[in-house]
Amino acid sequence: MLPMIKNNSFFPSVLDEFFNDMPAFRSSAPRWMPKVNVAENEKSYQIELAVPGMEKEDFKIEVKDDVLIISSEKKEEKKEDGKNYSRREFSQCSFSRSFILPDVADSGKIEAAYKNGILDVTIPKKEAEEKPSRVINIQ
Repeated sequence: MLPMIKNNSFFPSVLDEFFNDMPAFRSSAPRWMPKVNVAENEKSYQIELAVPGMEKEDFKIEVKDDVLIISSEKKEEKKEDGKNYSRREFSQCSFSRSFILPDVADSGKIEAAYKNGILDVTIPKKEAEEKPSRVINIQ
């Protein structure tokens, strides 16, 4: 049985509050990163991102230098006359996630689908090529 270790979260909390209260460290945009599941089987890799409330047009998926980049920037453009908000938190949502593709990934055949708040990206594996044996002559 592994021993239980109590995590003292006092110091990280104090540091977070300190840096969040300083204007130089405060971000004007909310910090949000979608949760990700990554799975592998014999034929492919599967990446699932939990991104509810978006449309498939909100996503950009690209491959640069063997890195899969999944990003989104969605801004709320509704104007509501007569409302005086004291706090408005859901006006924009943006993120970017990057994944280094292994050598066996076939980046030219990546597919994606968005359904029920889950972005599902399938990365097929390249078919294994049989390398012919070669006889080496001894001199």
